[in-house]
Amino acid sequence: MSDDEKTIREQIERWAEAVHRGDVDAVLADRSPDIVMFDVPPPQDGVRGIDAYRETWPPFFEWLASGALFEVVSVEVTAGVDVAFAHALLRCGMPDELAANPDHRLRVTFGLRKRDGRWLVAHEHHSFPDASGADADAVRALHRRWYAATAAKDLDGIMDGIADDVVSYEHEAPLVHRGADAVREVCRGGLEASTGTVTWDVPDLEVAVVGDLAVGWGLNRVRADGHESWSRGTRVFRRRGDRWEMVHQHVSYPYDPGTGAALTDLTP
Repeated sequence: MSDDEKTIREQIERWAEAVHRGDVDAVLADRSPDIVMFDVPPPQDGVRGIDAYRETWPPFFEWLASGALFEVVSVEVTAGVDVAFAHALLRCGMPDELAANPDHRLRVTFGLRKRDGRWLVAHEHHSFPDASGADADAVRALHRRWYAATAAKDLDGIMDGIADDVVSYEHEAPLVHRGADAVREVCRGGLEASTGTVTWDVPDLEVAVVGDLAVGWGLNRVRADGHESWSRGTRVFRRRGDRWEMVHQHVSYPYDPGTGAALTDLTP
């Protein structure tokens, strides 16, 4: 490792320590006046100039002060005569979040220029990996477990992944079912109403994930005692620790506006 590369590595480590303790002057040290930062939050076209860069830090310091971690895991540096770049991985998050997802990393790339013998950061790019695809797969997998548990008439399995404080709008009265115990009784009644196998699935299931919230929607297909019915379903999930839990469900049939009767015989 060259002396320049060692200097830049130490500079990045000092910067991370300054961020963690909320020392804005130390965070700004060794930054170019015309720095451009592509941060995780907006704006989309980046933060431009040292004054705008300074203004991004106080809200982040407040979050860190609530107990979050900001720790360097690795730094790699490549330095030329007067231009260098470095990339670093950091543990950035609340302790319980990182315990649940220990491989989660903040990625930071630095572009540096040497001016008057000093290395100054002219560009930073911060990002987290997009985990929405894996999260969507986890929500889909939860649905598949529900399908299998329903076919097995496994009430405990059906309730797995349903939050204790769930709020559900069911086909059955009352208007609102609050809490897992209320939803469990609805599921129990559905299973006991059939003398044979009961199955349900959502063949056209769509899932969207943003951060710790996910939504799944599609048409529910229920088969019981030789009869098939379809209804509409929307389910909202919240990530708690390393689990996705359903916190809201809304299922419904269309209705005939003339009679007020539910249309339970419609098919896609």
